[in-house]
Amino acid sequence: MRAVLMAGGSGTRLRPLTCDLPKPMVPILNRPIAEHIINLLRRHHFTEVIATLHYLPDVMREYFHDGSDFGVQMTYAVEEDQPLGTAGCVKNIAELLESTFLVISGDSITDFDLTEAVEFHRRKQSKATLVLTRVPNPLEFGVVITDENRRIKRFLEKPSTSEIFSDTVNTGTYILEPEVLEYLPPDRESDFSKDLYPLLLEKDIPMYGYIAEGYWCDVGHLEAYRESQYDALKGKVKLDFAYEERSPGLWVGENTYIDDYARVETPVLIGRNCRIGPRAHIEAGTVIGDNVTIGADANLKRPIVWNGAIIGEDVHLRACVISRGTRVDRRAHVLEGAVVGSLSTVGEEAQISPGVRVWPSKKIESGATLNINLIWGNTAKRNLFGQRGVLGLANIDITPEFAVKLGAAYGSTLKHGATVAVSRDQRRIARMVTRSLISGLMSVGVNVLNLEDTAIPVVRTVIPNLPVVGGIHVRLSPDRADQILIEFIDDQGINITKAKEKKIEGAYFKEDLRRAQIPEIGNMTYPAEVQVLDAYNNSFQKQLDIEALRHSNAKVVIDYVYAVAGAILPRLLEKFGCDAVVLNASLNQTALSTGDRENLLDQLGRVVEALRANFGVQVYANGEQFILVDESGSPIRGEELTAIMVTMVLTAYPRSSVVVPVQASAAVEQIARRHDARVIRTKASPTALMEACQTNSNVVLGGSGDMGFIFPQMHPGFDGMFSIAKIIEILTTQERSLGQIRADLPRVIHRRYTVRCPWTVKGSLMRHLVETHAPENLELIDGVKLVNYQDDNWVLILPDAGEPLVHIYANSDDRDWVDATLREYRNLVQEFVNQSQGVNRDDEY
Repeated sequence: MRAVLMAGGSGTRLRPLTCDLPKPMVPILNRPIAEHIINLLRRHHFTEVIATLHYLPDVMREYFHDGSDFGVQMTYAVEEDQPLGTAGCVKNIAELLESTFLVISGDSITDFDLTEAVEFHRRKQSKATLVLTRVPNPLEFGVVITDENRRIKRFLEKPSTSEIFSDTVNTGTYILEPEVLEYLPPDRESDFSKDLYPLLLEKDIPMYGYIAEGYWCDVGHLEAYRESQYDALKGKVKLDFAYEERSPGLWVGENTYIDDYARVETPVLIGRNCRIGPRAHIEAGTVIGDNVTIGADANLKRPIVWNGAIIGEDVHLRACVISRGTRVDRRAHVLEGAVVGSLSTVGEEAQISPGVRVWPSKKIESGATLNINLIWGNTAKRNLFGQRGVLGLANIDITPEFAVKLGAAYGSTLKHGATVAVSRDQRRIARMVTRSLISGLMSVGVNVLNLEDTAIPVVRTVIPNLPVVGGIHVRLSPDRADQILIEFIDDQGINITKAKEKKIEGAYFKEDLRRAQIPEIGNMTYPAEVQVLDAYNNSFQKQLDIEALRHSNAKVVIDYVYAVAGAILPRLLEKFGCDAVVLNASLNQTALSTGDRENLLDQLGRVVEALRANFGVQVYANGEQFILVDESGSPIRGEELTAIMVTMVLTAYPRSSVVVPVQASAAVEQIARRHDARVIRTKASPTALMEACQTNSNVVLGGSGDMGFIFPQMHPGFDGMFSIAKIIEILTTQERSLGQIRADLPRVIHRRYTVRCPWTVKGSLMRHLVETHAPENLELIDGVKLVNYQDDNWVLILPDAGEPLVHIYANSDDRDWVDATLREYRNLVQEFVNQSQGVNRDDEY
């Protein structure tokens, strides 16, 4: 039986280790990953191996030749022009695959029973069998759900945090029948998970999942690279060691000398022709390559040292990687997670800080402390983008140097000479970050249209009419006064897609940044403020009943909480003749805390009551969000605000559609039924709401009280300023007060409880919930929603996208049911987390 070894990957997330090696040739226990895979294939009687190559193909060919030294017959298929993807490269060799064959990834370490997997495939008469396994954190992998017969029913490639519905993942090993390749186009890039398997599911072609027992590690990033070596030394995975085991846990190659006064703690692997000096201390978990010299008094705590390295006297290495031929001179320190590329030099008493990466052939001067990646680097950070954009502590996480690099990364994904609109709120911190972003954009040859301090609804309105490819908006976070939020907007005014976010992250982490020559540096221009506001004003007028506004007798009190919306909305409302009492409209550099805003809201309620105003409203989040106050001075927010807005808009526009996030209360459906309207629920992210409002027909409102509201005919984003004008118009035409509408709302109990849940447990928790509940009661829009369709009772377990938390929502018209259900699922989640942490806790060296 033949096996296809997919070995074309360049391993960008393993840089700098893969600058001069394809990822399958990176050593694990001093043998290439590909050699461990070939050993596994040989043990399971796969004697013909076809390796598909793309990146640095000669490295692998020169190592394995015809495969005879490794007990197999090796042939090679090179993708010459461009990579064809995981499926395309196999389609390219279809003429060599005449019967059942196995496909295995070249960048994983495993000891799965491939013989049993093939027998499973044949028993099930499957056309495509995916070898699956269960992992604590499935975010980086394709998640799979099978039925009781192991037939695949659903999968999702690399889900976001809130999309996780299982911890059973695709390992990149498949058993296939040749005819499935007929569904792939020739000579075109295609992917098994994104192209072939969805098509097979759609055509109901038998496709099964074999859940394998044993060890599997996708060596996709540096932490996994280190952990796989430590696991192998612990015996967690069955690998063939290259050297004799001289004593339990001590593998040493030929012609290696260890000084009598050196101290070696097991398990440790030391290669051939090595020299370990006196008083050197080598701690458990260390891997040392061939032809390595370790100087006297050196201290090695779990480093991985490649062939030919020279480690000087009194050097300290801490859980780092020292690549081929690198020299680390006396008393130097290389700390946890750092990587030094091949043929580099670390000078005497130099220090490389944790997580820093040094590209090949670099020199670090004696006594220097390196805190940033040298020239070409990558970091071990979590993704840059969260649910709404790039968020971090002001001037701690989001610093000028960070913003410059982020701007350059974004600009590097755009065409040279493209133009980007940049805007911000009125605060100094936002101005500082914006200027840094502008510097980064210009440095890669991107032009900037600087809108300066502008409310984000205005930005979303004008961007589609400007000669720009997108925009960036910088502001204080609506939720925390000490955080900066950077949002990236496409040319239609919508937040960019996840795919574009990944491109920016790739450029940032790989430092794959374009550098413009002096004549190519980007230009910065400023549009006239009148031009920008006129565009927003024109759109504003088109979507409102101006006569209703002008003849409205409503008195409204508006609190602008010292933000930029206070410079825009009063002028618009005055133009339409609205009687608006303005509070706190001056611009203020001071960031208001949540407590400060609550105090202003209390003040607003008292003013509304004293003036006998029709209602009050507090606008915040740079003009995107608001809280209403009814005529009695009582605030309306959250789910109640959602219900009020849906009621008003559907009364004005019956038989239309509204878009709300998955966690919104069932009051929305009850209101929609009153008006013969449709409710569309989306994932709990602003981008999902914006996209749904644009892609579905007849949508008149989107959003929620917690995120803000979208009027798609106005522009694709949240707009608190337009919402206020629309509320005045609707209340005038409907001749109702907020109090009257409030009294007529459906009586629905909707509550939330938040439980801490480690990242590594979220996937298995979601799978447990899916497997322990009837499929007909499940909704998997976002998280796991358990629904009783007869009476609108439901409970939603929703993983938080940015924190190690799980949110539990319960909804019913029965208060006791909500309280009991919240208790039940709170206890279920807490018990599951406690059990999982007990099971997953491993001893460390």
